[in-house]
Amino acid sequence: MEAVAKLRNVPTSPRKMRLVADLVRGKQVNQALGLLKFEANSGAEKIEKLLLSALSNWQAKNEDSRVEDSNLYIKQIFVDEGRTLKRLRPAPQGRGHRIRKRSNHVTLIVDAKSEEEMVSKKAKKAESTTKAK
Repeated sequence: MEAVAKLRNVPTSPRKMRLVADLVRGKQVNQALGLLKFEANSGAEKIEKLLLSALSNWQAKNEDSRVEDSNLYIKQIFVDEGRTLKRLRPAPQGRGHRIRKRSNHVTLIVDAKSEEEMVSKKAKKAESTTKAK
């Protein structure tokens, strides 16, 4: 059972936020929280808060199971472009240059890996290491 959390109108450019989103995509939740906690990028703390919100949503849907025991991972995370505020900055000779203040929307989906997926992933990893030798 998956859980979704959305963050709207974040006042940073989508390009900067995608750097942080790419950092945690597909990772286990505990590992992603550790990465985000020590990431210097300003978008990391916003995505960390969003991830905690997604965990809370997952817990509300699955009251009978524990977060620690359920092998949660970030199934999907994507950053869409939000609205752009257009502002004018004074320029030489009485002109004005347009400044675009970008924003973005982040959507994060958390899901639990089944035992079959975990076993098949380990089998593939073991098979690839034996071929390499």
